[in-house]
Amino acid sequence: MADGIEPDTTQAAPEADPRTILTRIGKAVYDWDIVSDSLVFGPNTADIVEFAEFAKAQTGQAYAEFLSPESGGSRFAAIIGSTERDSGRGVAFHVIYGLKSKALGRGQMPTVWIEDVGRWFAGADGRPAHAHGLVRVMADRDEIEGKALMQSRWDTLTGAVSRGHFVVRLSEILADHGQEGRVRAILLVAVDELARLNEVYGYDLGDEFIAAVAARLRLNLRGRELFARYSGNIFAVLLEACNAEQMKIAAGRIEAAFDSAPVETTKGPIKAAIRIGGLEIAQDESSGAAVLRAAERALEATQAATDSRPAPVFRLPEAAPRSLGMSQQIIDALNQSRLLLALQPVVDARTGGVRFYEVLARLDSEEGTLIPPGAIIPTAEEAGLIHLIDQRMLDLTFAELESVPALRLAVNVSGQTLHGKDWAERLLALSARHKSAAQRLIVEITETCAVHDLDATRKIIGLIKGCGAQVAMDDFGSGHTSFRNLRQLPLDFLKIDGAFVQNLATSEDDRFFVRTLIDLACHLKIPTVAEWVEDAQSAALLAEWGIDYLQGFFLGAPQVALHPFSKLTAAN
Repeated sequence: MADGIEPDTTQAAPEADPRTILTRIGKAVYDWDIVSDSLVFGPNTADIVEFAEFAKAQTGQAYAEFLSPESGGSRFAAIIGSTERDSGRGVAFHVIYGLKSKALGRGQMPTVWIEDVGRWFAGADGRPAHAHGLVRVMADRDEIEGKALMQSRWDTLTGAVSRGHFVVRLSEILADHGQEGRVRAILLVAVDELARLNEVYGYDLGDEFIAAVAARLRLNLRGRELFARYSGNIFAVLLEACNAEQMKIAAGRIEAAFDSAPVETTKGPIKAAIRIGGLEIAQDESSGAAVLRAAERALEATQAATDSRPAPVFRLPEAAPRSLGMSQQIIDALNQSRLLLALQPVVDARTGGVRFYEVLARLDSEEGTLIPPGAIIPTAEEAGLIHLIDQRMLDLTFAELESVPALRLAVNVSGQTLHGKDWAERLLALSARHKSAAQRLIVEITETCAVHDLDATRKIIGLIKGCGAQVAMDDFGSGHTSFRNLRQLPLDFLKIDGAFVQNLATSEDDRFFVRTLIDLACHLKIPTVAEWVEDAQSAALLAEWGIDYLQGFFLGAPQVALHPFSKLTAAN
């Protein structure tokens, strides 16, 4: 050839059709109509595995029959158990599971591991209705083992971390000396009657139900908690920066979420019966095993209840000896008039002026130290003493209101006390004697308590307002009260749960939720109070969004009221 150039004798590779390409890379496509359960695989599916019968499966249920017993997940669980919402572009999913031939017998055929990747699309009701995906045979042992290790840390059905990984992480956190002194709590949430569902409807529905329960649980957490599937019907939640009082708020939020509506399944709505055991973790605790044993005992204690919905059981560190000692301290303090009021200002978000004060309990110990409510109230509730504290707090509040004619005070009343006749009779008697004081009183009731029995709540609110006092719903947002229920309650203030306020500067989810609550209250023309405001940035954001009042250490710490109250700089 001219110029010494040799001819190119290399032949171009023949152009491959899509089926050949997919087969060469060990993949096959499928289309699944979830509503009708119709399943269609691509024509090359039988070419990529050692047994071909699963490619003939024409329904999702038929395909699921090939799942290996050692398979931790499934396509069904990955899609139906998804907590994400379809915005119109579908929702991605990724799951690994094993398949076994039925023809040769389960014990005679090795498991074929499948990686399943795709997107599901929602129907008009927002639930998964259609899915497209790719299945790929995982032939490389290192890849299988590596991804199996990753999946061992996660429960593929629910998306929660596995029990083993939860135990490891808990032990690591407690052993981290750099995190000593942090307050934490743990909740165990048991879902009852799962075994009955499995027996009556089959394990597929049981899996669907538990995945939906997990999704609802996750939606009612702050998003930063370590969330695990602790056992078949039990979930665990590690709450960071959470004391005993905040733990109860979190538990109440979870209870309300499952009281509000049944869980939707393909067999129809099913009511989820849950039990909750909680533990405040001692700040010097270093044993994860000890923490879990104590939390398990708290959960076990809920089984003794005869109610249709057992109340949560909470434990404090060293619960037995500490609670006995604290109970006696409470009784002695009541007898010796050592229960004091601490007043925290609630300020106008626009002017910075004090609108009113919330009164908080402080127990003056015999050693002269002040014991905060977080150490008093849980023990008082457990020991059946909370009604005595509520009544004494009401007495002291009226005394302070009488001392300073311009003063406005908000006093809390527990759910155990609110619907009892003793507290109501005490309020009626005090209001009759001190009409001016009653007109400057605000009674705070928690959202969880308010929605537990709406008819009873409406009656007690009517009684309170009939005395001339106002009513505030405390911890608003923790129980997810419906718009309809709010309209039925003649409330004067909505106090937004501080658990959502304290992290506004760092949590986009909390910012969205708090703005939603403010907008809802504004629509109902109910003034709002943001609790636990701890920094200038949060205060500025809240004011920008239209909050009416602010409360928290950034605005002013609680001060013990002196007697007479006029000695305290009330106008500060």
